[in-house]
Amino acid sequence: MTPHPSPAIIARYADREARLDEATLWSVEVHLETCAPCRALVAGGATGDTRARLDRLAAALDRGIAAGPAPARRRRLPTALHRWAVWQLAPWLGMTVAVLGCAVLLGALQPGMPSLVALLAPVAPLPAVAVAWSRRYDPAWELIAGTPSAGLAVLVRRTAAVLVVVIPVLAAASSGTGVNPALTLLPCLAFTAGTIALGAFVGVRRAAAGLGAAWVLAVATPALLSAELPVILQPGAVLGWALLTVVVAGFAVTRAGTFRRLPGLT
Repeated sequence: MTPHPSPAIIARYADREARLDEATLWSVEVHLETCAPCRALVAGGATGDTRARLDRLAAALDRGIAAGPAPARRRRLPTALHRWAVWQLAPWLGMTVAVLGCAVLLGALQPGMPSLVALLAPVAPLPAVAVAWSRRYDPAWELIAGTPSAGLAVLVRRTAAVLVVVIPVLAAASSGTGVNPALTLLPCLAFTAGTIALGAFVGVRRAAAGLGAAWVLAVATPALLSAELPVILQPGAVLGWALLTVVVAGFAVTRAGTFRRLPGLT
């Protein structure tokens, strides 16, 4: 426990004309922060002119507070929502829903085409995941990045918010086109987990763009040209997608510390 300053030091501290060495002045000020009795001694040792000045200042502050606007109510809900999503996700999610809707419509108009819903499912959430936790799209990114909950925790929460929108749409599109829902939902989850895992090395935005481009060039385009779904989107591939999702998600968790470094999140 810090000892109280002597009355003589308190009196010299309260006297504007008196001088205290820097070490003593610092120790007194630190002590006064937590000791109400010593603060009362300082106030009692003030001169009449100082007390009058403080009284005028207190009265002016009271008038200003009374004339000012009422304190704004603290809004807890928007703060909680910002941890899970940002408004910048809305147009990207809207685009994803629109594209999947067009895929269903085209599948109905062209029955001979391979399922566009199955071909789009792995990359459907990637645009929104890419902006879920990015300095380019989150106006409060620098502020949130300095908090203890930043990094992988925020990225996973916002990715979950993306999946809450995308997965029901995918499930509805699958049921409407007769596609096995497991062949749309599992690839969707696998590529989402892969984006997070690869994002630990190259950044989430670059990882989403790279995986999306690789899928379109290596799988979707050949499937459209041949008018047949590839083997990896056949019913026998369900177990493989499930195992891939678990393995990639587990690897992403092991790289959680990487997401604390700001460059890995751009």
